Amino acid sequence: MTDVSSSGSTPRSGANPLFLRDEELRQGIEMLFFAYRDFTAEPDAMLARYKFGRAHHRVIYFVGRYPGLSVSDLLGILQITKQSLSRVLGQLVRERFITQTKGTQDRRQRLLELTGKGRDLEAQLTASQRARIARAYRDAGADAVEGFRKVMLGIVSKDEDRARFERDWMPRR
Repeated sequence: MTDVSSSGSTPRSGANPLFLRDEELRQGIEMLFFAYRDFTAEPDAMLARYKFGRAHHRVIYFVGRYPGLSVSDLLGILQITKQSLSRVLGQLVRERFITQTKGTQDRRQRLLELTGKGRDLEAQLTASQRARIARAYRDAGADAVEGFRKVMLGIVSKDEDRARFERDWMPRR
């Protein structure tokens, strides 16, 4: 196994971050795959009833999380093409899960909100995920939760995305 550290020391057992071996890194990658699979399984089954996919879920989630979110801001969050968003958003608007209104300052701006039907679906989709996260946080304890947040923020590439979480829900110091 490859020692990723620059130290000449022999790696110790356990997950000492100074001596991460290839096997520990690969295990972390696998855990992310398995966690994501299980995290999305129940919502995927619910979405299938509407002939929706994960792209629909992401749009519903973020519009629900940030009512009045602009299409431009949603594109920035999702990092997808306008064409991809247009297809998904158009379907959600046609099927009355989301409404679009013009911005008050800039009439070209389109602001998004969930309808009652959209809020109901978002609540159903999020319920199992909230329960899964709450259970994992309770089982892991406060120090592990803080460590998890740091690891996840370390995986996020963009400074502005990391800043969103530091501002929104990282503990104030």
